[in-house]
Amino acid sequence: MRDSADSYDPAFGRIRKANNKRQRNRFDDQETFAKRDRHVKRLATAETAADATDGLADGERWSTWDQSTPTERGPRPHPRWLVTDLAAIDTELGIVKTGKEADVFLIRRAVPVPGGQSCLLAAKRYRDPEHRLFHRDAGYLEGRRTRDSRVSRAAANRTAFGREAIAGMWASAEFASLCLLHEARVPVPYPVQITGTEVLLEFIGDADGTAAPRLAETRPDDGELADLWDQLVGALVALARRGYAHGDLSPYNLLVHSGTLVMIDLPQVVDVIAHPSGRGFLERDATNVARWFAARGLQAADPEKLAGLLIEEARLD
Repeated sequence: MRDSADSYDPAFGRIRKANNKRQRNRFDDQETFAKRDRHVKRLATAETAADATDGLADGERWSTWDQSTPTERGPRPHPRWLVTDLAAIDTELGIVKTGKEADVFLIRRAVPVPGGQSCLLAAKRYRDPEHRLFHRDAGYLEGRRTRDSRVSRAAANRTAFGREAIAGMWASAEFASLCLLHEARVPVPYPVQITGTEVLLEFIGDADGTAAPRLAETRPDDGELADLWDQLVGALVALARRGYAHGDLSPYNLLVHSGTLVMIDLPQVVDVIAHPSGRGFLERDATNVARWFAARGLQAADPEKLAGLLIEEARLD
């Protein structure tokens, strides 16, 4: 067995003998080594590194913009209101919405100098495996299989790793859908970036942090109701023409801000061509929203006619 002080020299292909006292002392008794070791500059541990935040308060973090690759950021050109300065600080202002799969938090991203640019963002954070309850995910994940068979098996068996993989699949699916729909001019929040299982989105609401109400919480008059219906039909037709359905559409995942309808909660967007129940998803989306409008006296809101229109636009008839 080699002496612990010997070393292999790759340049000469042989063992060099450590004959000098100084080199052998490196492997001395622990007490002598410890005396020298206290003078060695140490790397920061995870705890000390976390503490070195240059005085950031609780609920603050440095902008995560540089933690996302170009493909993990929203479509170009980025909107002018978006802060991309790496010196910016993200400050968590509170929770906007809770759900079965994820919670949404209000974030202010601002450059901490007088007159620095700032913007409000919605941070959608998918829950950890112990607290997550995905809503009908088996049906939505049909046809959305990963190439890694190990991940597919884990997801199917709902192991801890599989549930974590599903969270990543939902976050990635929502971000990809938002990018696709935003570029197709479907009224959705601008997708800012994705980091792990957190999706940062454009905040739909007022500058003071008041979130836009859901459609179900509004009381539009006849003129406003007809205008919102026209906006909704246009958005659903744009989706169907590209072969997609929202998948879980209802008056609770449609926002109304300054008279404009905005579609949210899109992790389960369904490819109606590839999915064996694609037609059913189109019909259900149409029924859920048309009934709400019809119940408020809008005669044009016919669930069957809307479903037929979407099926025709998706070329499924």
